[in-house]
Amino acid sequence: MKAEALAKDIKVIVLDCDGVLTDGGLYYDSEGNVTKRFNVLDGLGIKAAQSCDLVVGVITGLDAKSVATRMNDLGITDYYAGHLKKMTCIEEIKEKYDLDWHQIAYIGDDWIDIAPMRAVGLPIAVANAMPEVKEIAVLQTEASGGHGAVREALNFIMHAQGKLEGIINSIGG
Repeated sequence: MKAEALAKDIKVIVLDCDGVLTDGGLYYDSEGNVTKRFNVLDGLGIKAAQSCDLVVGVITGLDAKSVATRMNDLGITDYYAGHLKKMTCIEEIKEKYDLDWHQIAYIGDDWIDIAPMRAVGLPIAVANAMPEVKEIAVLQTEASGGHGAVREALNFIMHAQGKLEGIINSIGG
């Protein structure tokens, strides 16, 4: 089925963090704390999606305070840190919102994202994803992780649902 048709039913978008919301780099400060670089375009896209009643969740293998702070800033309450096996978390999200699999999108880049991508209705790979992840994806972004890939995918979903123009007009108006 075509990606645009699949996107029309999406209610929840689940993201990986490292390599999707970030460029995948790990930055350590002088005290050994991990910091991350996030793209403001992705942040505005998340806020826009939330304003359209789309839920955005994040499941990440690492547990870094910097990521928790960014999730809090973005109002992401479905945030799961320190989970290398992501199916339990995505199943919890599915049950919490009483969804069918076809109503969930997942954006990933690496092998740990393959299981959730195989389960959801709209699997999305960022441009710099591993080849095995790209093979599963129904949609692939032109942007790399941490460089607007999340915004691109969210814009695609909002456009398919007929919500993007209204968001642009309300934000830019």
